[in-house]
Amino acid sequence: MLKDITFGQYFDSKSVIHKADPRIKIVLLVFVIVFIFLSKNFWGLGLSALFILITMLVSKIPLKMYFKNLKAILPILIFTSIINIFYGEGDVLLSIWKFEITLGGLERAGFMALRIMLLIIASSTLTYATTPNDLTDAIESLLSPLRFIGLKTAVHTLAMMMTIALRFIPTLVEEAEKIMNAQKARGADLESGNLKEKIKALIPILIPLLFSAVRRAAELADAMECRCYNSGEGKTRMKQLKLHFRDFSITLITLIFGAGVILLNIFM
Repeated sequence: MLKDITFGQYFDSKSVIHKADPRIKIVLLVFVIVFIFLSKNFWGLGLSALFILITMLVSKIPLKMYFKNLKAILPILIFTSIINIFYGEGDVLLSIWKFEITLGGLERAGFMALRIMLLIIASSTLTYATTPNDLTDAIESLLSPLRFIGLKTAVHTLAMMMTIALRFIPTLVEEAEKIMNAQKARGADLESGNLKEKIKALIPILIPLLFSAVRRAAELADAMECRCYNSGEGKTRMKQLKLHFRDFSITLITLIFGAGVILLNIFM
């Protein structure tokens, strides 16, 4: 299951999405998430799904990477669907004790599951199509107005922390997978037993994983210090962020999509 988590990885396919300004990609991702939550019916959510599908195809990122992320959150999707399936109105399809499964409940469960999948895919596209360095520069640029209240250094530090956290998600997942395989080779049983036994079986995995994360953090800090890294005044960038025509085009297309979602909410 852990190896299916690909969130935080970067996949270079040199598409239009990859070449877009990272600041625009972050802002538009926020807009897309807002529009997904604003969708009140399947028409609006269907338009959101179509827009995200087109984005996936344009990004030229293998679809299996997106499906791996969805496979990793499959338990969450199932749990959400089960919870929502009992909340709805309409014809009763099945009655279990005091619970009733209605047609409206099925629609609600499907709606919520689809919404979660779209949120995960949309967020994954940002990390797949943006390098950690670009993410850092974009976050720092977007938060730059905070420098007027004396938080310029803090802004860069916060941007660096967020980017490093995203970057090390795949690394920690890979490390956890190795530790689990090593424990299984020593005869550890990580799958059978009740819930309490499974939780206790995770302790031999979490402790070495924690030590590994601390060790990697110390090594990264030493490497940054050896390279004389600092987040103070006078820091320059090798790559300057500039807006191009494609950025305005992508923004316009996204806004048209948002307007379509709002119209579908009103008239459908």
